[in-house]
Amino acid sequence: MANDKTTHFGFRQVDEDDKASLVAGVFHSVASRYDLMNDLMSGGIHRIWKRFTIEVSGVRPGHAVLDIAGGTGDLALKFSRIVGDKGMVVLADINESMLAVGRDRLTDRGAIGNMEFTQCDAESLPFDDDSFDCITIAFGLRNVTHKEKALESMLRVLKPGGRLLVLEFSRPGNAVLEKLYDAYSFKLLPVMGKLVANDAESYRYLAESIRMHPDQESLKQMMIEAGFSRCEFYNMTGGVVALHRGFKP
Repeated sequence: MANDKTTHFGFRQVDEDDKASLVAGVFHSVASRYDLMNDLMSGGIHRIWKRFTIEVSGVRPGHAVLDIAGGTGDLALKFSRIVGDKGMVVLADINESMLAVGRDRLTDRGAIGNMEFTQCDAESLPFDDDSFDCITIAFGLRNVTHKEKALESMLRVLKPGGRLLVLEFSRPGNAVLEKLYDAYSFKLLPVMGKLVANDAESYRYLAESIRMHPDQESLKQMMIEAGFSRCEFYNMTGGVVALHRGFKP
């Protein structure tokens, strides 16, 4: 029987069963220019957001880390150096093109001795219960069709006491900043996507997907309902980005 449920793909409503392939098309298109576009879109500030994520991760030598939607491997590379020879980092992404770019990039940097690469869906992670000390997902949760299911899957594979870190675009707390952010996202971002990646539509989707993502308090509540404890969030750049953290009891 066909699934007649719908969900959002940016501002469009699509069949739930179609969303994953539509998102895959976006990232197949932008994979080769993803790092360059991140630098251009954020003015390089995404590096500061990721550095803060590392700082609050609590990751130490010997830990096992899962980086979901890890893309080109920014976080995975840093975690690889922290956990050392006795630790392990799994770079996971649902998108084959992004995973290939990440694998090549990390191989070039000599950072694969303690790394594994897995193509998988965040909603049904193919790992044993209680496997990881820390899970990160940076700028990926908004693309997941069933976020609640993904959060429950992450909780399952975390070790007791382990932590989840969700780094994601969110809601600015200032009305003036929000208007400036909207103008940038919907007017300049597609133009940049066209000029740099020859793909305005994918970057229009990325801007729309940010607006459809739950705000800070809503995502915190979703984490609590999934079973995480001590949930909190940190706003960065005026709330344009937020880092959520929760622990497995």
